[in-house]
Amino acid sequence: MFAYYLELAVRSLRRSSGLTALMMLAISFGVATSMTMYSVFRGVSADPIPWKSSQLFVPQIDAWGPGHRDNGEPPTTLTYIDAMALIRQHRAFRQSAIIPMFRSIMPPHANQDNGPIDTRGYAVYSDFFPMLDVPFHYGSGWSAADDARQTPAVVISDHFNQQMFGGGNSVGKTIDIDTHVYRIVGVSKHWNPQPEFFALIRYPTAEPDFFLPLQFAIANNVINNTHADCKDGRYSGTDFAALLRSDCIWLSYMVELDNPAAVQAYRQYLDAYASEQQQLGRFQWRPNNRLRDVPAFLDYQHVVPSNTRVSLLVAQGLLVVCLVNTAGCCWPNSCGVAVRSPCGGHSAHRGRRSMPNS
Repeated sequence: MFAYYLELAVRSLRRSSGLTALMMLAISFGVATSMTMYSVFRGVSADPIPWKSSQLFVPQIDAWGPGHRDNGEPPTTLTYIDAMALIRQHRAFRQSAIIPMFRSIMPPHANQDNGPIDTRGYAVYSDFFPMLDVPFHYGSGWSAADDARQTPAVVISDHFNQQMFGGGNSVGKTIDIDTHVYRIVGVSKHWNPQPEFFALIRYPTAEPDFFLPLQFAIANNVINNTHADCKDGRYSGTDFAALLRSDCIWLSYMVELDNPAAVQAYRQYLDAYASEQQQLGRFQWRPNNRLRDVPAFLDYQHVVPSNTRVSLLVAQGLLVVCLVNTAGCCWPNSCGVAVRSPCGGHSAHRGRRSMPNS
């Protein structure tokens, strides 16, 4: 039967080559549009760490109360007070507070033709690297002891390593960031998960250039111009010490919980912590916490824009329209009755050629 319909298609092509070419162009346009929008949709909605996303969670603690809630939801970032309490009490398997940083860094052998490099990095804890499975080309992340000692260590990306040192094993070398000298302990391989799920303030740029110990950065006033939201407005950046004591929210936070029992226990811990803060008089409201895994949190954050979903549906609808129009334009009469085909010529006649048995 396939050969029969193929023969009919060839006859139609010979009779109406122009119209056939137009139909093929319409189908090609529909397929191309549909696949392009599908690729865009997959790119922005794909699970950035599918083998582990169900074990990574974002804790949310309501530090502002009912008058500042969006649809009853607590803020997505934490205050410094709450983040440090979670760090000290360490109820998760792995955990890290995360702060974005932007810096201009001068290469070791800079000259008038080789100025500072604009970079983007994060201040994190040592758990960040094994928690998110960051791959390393050379060395590794720093240790928990380095966090406690506030060691000036740094992990740099392979791309940044190329810019600074021309590539190679740079572990043990030093770089100067904001007048502080950091010893390189690791060079990561290319690592740029999309969407950038670990940063609640996401930046559509290339991979991060560096990672610094958050405790060292705080103690040495390295993050004094960070983005922060406060009840009375945006943080002005004039009093970093006051920011640490305030109810301003500005730290992203992520934990790894490796089984359902651990997830339930951590939820109970968050509620107990909020209740404790209520008893101390810091919170004047009942606990209103959230604990979402990565897929649920990205969905809550509307990482996939609604117009992207609509565009995908429109593109798929266009493909269907192209296919229906093409099928209706030239559909062979399987019964062999002589009728005028919209594509020109006549359909197959009874008696001239019978349809083969399937």
